[in-house]
Amino acid sequence: MSTNRNPVLSVENPTRLDVQAIRKDFPGLAQQINGFPLVYLDNAATSQKPWTVIEAVDRFYRSDCSNVHRGVHELSQRATKAYEDARGSVKRFINARNEREIIFVRGTTEAINLVANSYGRSHLKAGDEILISALEHHSNIVPWQLLSELTGARLVVAPINDAGELMLEEFERRLGPKTALVAIAHVSNALGTVMPAAEIVRMAHDRKVPVLIDGAQAVSHFRVDVRELGCDFYTFSGHKVFGPTGIGVLYGREDLLDRMPPYQGGGDMIRSVTFEKTTYNELPYKFEAGTPHVAGAIGLGVALEYLVRLGVDHITAHERELLAYGTQLLESIRGLRLIGTARQKAGVLSFVLEGIHPHDAGTVLDRLGIAVRTGHHCAQPVMERFGVPATTRASLALYNTKSEMDALADGVRRVQELLNG
Repeated sequence: MSTNRNPVLSVENPTRLDVQAIRKDFPGLAQQINGFPLVYLDNAATSQKPWTVIEAVDRFYRSDCSNVHRGVHELSQRATKAYEDARGSVKRFINARNEREIIFVRGTTEAINLVANSYGRSHLKAGDEILISALEHHSNIVPWQLLSELTGARLVVAPINDAGELMLEEFERRLGPKTALVAIAHVSNALGTVMPAAEIVRMAHDRKVPVLIDGAQAVSHFRVDVRELGCDFYTFSGHKVFGPTGIGVLYGREDLLDRMPPYQGGGDMIRSVTFEKTTYNELPYKFEAGTPHVAGAIGLGVALEYLVRLGVDHITAHERELLAYGTQLLESIRGLRLIGTARQKAGVLSFVLEGIHPHDAGTVLDRLGIAVRTGHHCAQPVMERFGVPATTRASLALYNTKSEMDALADGVRRVQELLNG
């Protein structure tokens, strides 16, 4: 009998994930909540972590714990190698040109703030426009508002339709001679809408406008190739892609990063310091001031390699089928309204229940062992667009199953029975 089969693919259908086998890799999924098996559907907020990531972080702290760079002793050498190997894993995962284009940050929020404060302050001026969409997370709104207040630039917002899709013609209409930067989400965290990122980049580049893409909700769901997209900046967070918290990535085109001033000053981002003058380090270290989150970077690298072993295309296919199944189940429930029905979606079922506040719905679901997120999801303008204060959001990952979608639908009906009588 051959032993060459990929153990994460189904025996019956080798193009499909063996989700039950994969679930054993995630210890957090094995627990019970309030006497029920955990149904974890809060992946857009943060994902569970596989053993391989947990063990990599544990191994670093147990055996290799040391600061990186400049250390001549063995532990520092091992820590530095693991840290830089992780940078290589990120580079390969998103197909960047080289490791110099990969900056480790705390997460997507810091990456966007880095671009706003470094690129934005040095390139934008009064009268310039920053174009975003009405789908954005607060972290892709507030930094640009702060930059606008500082520089005299203006924030311009492209609208969405009733399905939660970007109105591309309206976007292009707002892409004018004053546009100095475009910043968009690849996937909406509140609705799951997949944005036409490559088309947006093409439109912007036709007008010589750089583009930042917030990929926090994208990289765990489908293949991302920054060179294929053609974007100038791409950001994502480790904890949403099965890695540790407190670590993330800013990809930037090397020629842009080279010309940008440092975001923060301190150790490791310098080449030499005197009281009269400081010269800055080369990329990527120019943007990594101070002791980095070494364990986090190592864990992130391992998480991405785990996804590569599973096969990102297999993950996409599994989640697409799961989303379609869950959508059908929820649409059949009387009194439930899905918020966000875009033709292209990834991993989010956001909904409201007639006569029931989302917080109450989430509380009852938790009593049934079902973990969802309730609130405005740091996307208050999206809630305002759809005339709701908040939604209940179930968000999917590679380890979720159709039986968990059934549990969610049954749980929603139980919420209605309890709270609507």
